[in-house]
Amino acid sequence: MVHVLSGRVLLRPTDPERSRVFYGDQLGLAVYRAFGTGPERGTVYFLGGGFLELSGRSEAPPAADVRLWLQVADVTAAHEELLAKGVEIVRPPVKEPWGLVEMWVADPDGTPIVLVEVPADHPMRYRPGI
Repeated sequence: MVHVLSGRVLLRPTDPERSRVFYGDQLGLAVYRAFGTGPERGTVYFLGGGFLELSGRSEAPPAADVRLWLQVADVTAAHEELLAKGVEIVRPPVKEPWGLVEMWVADPDGTPIVLVEVPADHPMRYRPGI
């Protein structure tokens, strides 16, 4: 069995500085570590139980099937904060039929990001009898 100690998602943005501004300044992710020098230097951000690394540069945006799912405590507050920071909201917060509250944004390369709030009474938080 592979014993995973840590994990991260690695993105190679088409414009690294624009992506660092988005993830660090606009989305507000805290920096775990930075490495290297120059415009293609690496920056690793905390993502709750994992990490997001931006490093290098790509000539093309990531594949359309790459997505980030980020759980937040209050998606309505996140919506207001991101609007104030000029982030384009792809879809405002909506309570889904499965009970989660989801809002969609996209990074500068178009990578979809789903911000999710798990309500206190949702089965993901509590399952009676289990």
